[in-house]
Amino acid sequence: MEVEKLKEEVVSCKFSKKNDDSTPMAMLELVDTIDKFGLSSYFYVQSKVALEKINMCMKSSSSKEEDPYATALCFRLLREHGYHASQDMLKELFDSEGGVLTKKASDLKTLLEFLEVSYLSMDGENLLSDIRLVSIKNLKSLLCTSSDNIDVIFAKEYLNHPSAWRVGWYDVRRHMMFAQQANNNTNPALLNLAKLNFNIIQSTHQKDLKDVIRWWKNLDLVDDLFFARDRIVECFFFAAGIAPEPQHGNIRKWVTKVFQLVLIIDDVYDIYGSLADVQQFTFALDKWDPNEEECLPGCMEVSFRALYHTIQEISAEIDHQQKGSGPSALPYLKQGWVNFCKAMLVEAIWYHEGHIPTLEEYLNNGWISSTVPLLSDYVIYGLTNKITNETLDSSKNFQEIIYLASIIFRLCNDHGTTKAELERGDVASSIICYMQQENVSEDVAREHMESIILNSWKKINYHFNTLSASDREIAKHVINIARMGHVMYQFGDGFGVQEGKTRDQIQINLIEPITI
Repeated sequence: MEVEKLKEEVVSCKFSKKNDDSTPMAMLELVDTIDKFGLSSYFYVQSKVALEKINMCMKSSSSKEEDPYATALCFRLLREHGYHASQDMLKELFDSEGGVLTKKASDLKTLLEFLEVSYLSMDGENLLSDIRLVSIKNLKSLLCTSSDNIDVIFAKEYLNHPSAWRVGWYDVRRHMMFAQQANNNTNPALLNLAKLNFNIIQSTHQKDLKDVIRWWKNLDLVDDLFFARDRIVECFFFAAGIAPEPQHGNIRKWVTKVFQLVLIIDDVYDIYGSLADVQQFTFALDKWDPNEEECLPGCMEVSFRALYHTIQEISAEIDHQQKGSGPSALPYLKQGWVNFCKAMLVEAIWYHEGHIPTLEEYLNNGWISSTVPLLSDYVIYGLTNKITNETLDSSKNFQEIIYLASIIFRLCNDHGTTKAELERGDVASSIICYMQQENVSEDVAREHMESIILNSWKKINYHFNTLSASDREIAKHVINIARMGHVMYQFGDGFGVQEGKTRDQIQINLIEPITI
């Protein structure tokens, strides 16, 4: 098989003891390239051995100032791969009193690496916070005087949205293109393996996409729900970012179906239903009785029926996957929807009463209406081979991560949709709540939301590092929901508008294969 041939070629060429180029710096860049090309699963053992050796070298090194780029890269990779890496590794490279980086950290490549490192900071790591501010300042200054080559374009894109906040799989193609255009001597076998792997996974995604499009057409809701958004492809793009690995087709399909239903229910509460209607809908959902649909208005009856039967089907699939052992998934999935709809009802009441809540009041409800807790259920079930009561109890270990991811997703959503929602007269967003509460401008309010997002990411980094390896695998995919919040709402409402950046991303990641 061509994949295995290319893998063996990379191992023999780059990881062999005969490799004359296996300096610590070369190995760091090789592991980094493997990660960026989406090939970590192919070289997990080799990367682990290389990083353990480099970690030992770094601990015994007396001075890290000779090569600040290598030090920053090593720090980032160690943290990304779950090793302990103290911020003190970077202490020699930063003058905290003068607020300046070492003079050797003045080129574009090194500054960008320092910026990336700073976004892996945890609460209380003031050195990394200072490095972030100085790196941003120096990068902006450098970019102002630089011509638009491939390095500059790349740096501008990552300046506001660092790798830690991005979905790795949706950057793979960009990294391959950068390696080719920058002519940075990337190993040809490694690049060809990355291209082949991308096409294989894209093909798997396309098969899953066809399945969910078939499901959506069979539901036949578009004509009945004139007000609802038909965004099945965007929903699949969202789901594939959360769980891109080929073996997670069930998660992709479940999340796609759930999020398309979320968009419909969201429109029911925000646009179509009166307050009495949505109260009745919430009551019917809480009872989870198909006979309740007869009490609902026409469009809401259709919405309830589609939701009820889809969740029943997904629950049956989960129970089959669990081979009948352990508790049924249905009560948990149902409760997730009840919690979500009750949070939506709170927002509907606020809207109909003309109430603008405080930011704290808004977020206490908004983290639930963000849909992240709801979606996390399907991620957890999809990643756990055998669900038991003990397993469900252990999931409490990353409840704080679910909460923080929810806050990030909620605020990203508000960032991208506030303008359109204001024009429609929808319920107040976090930005509007804070503007009224503090009597500040929209720009000041947006800056405050960005600071909450930044601090939430610091807390996620901390909590992630306290988890066991098995819990990290689940948490990693839950965190991807927050990352997809950045992807979908960075340039506006990625679900509301079917043109622009989201469409381009769908085209290059789901539709167009790479020429090999």
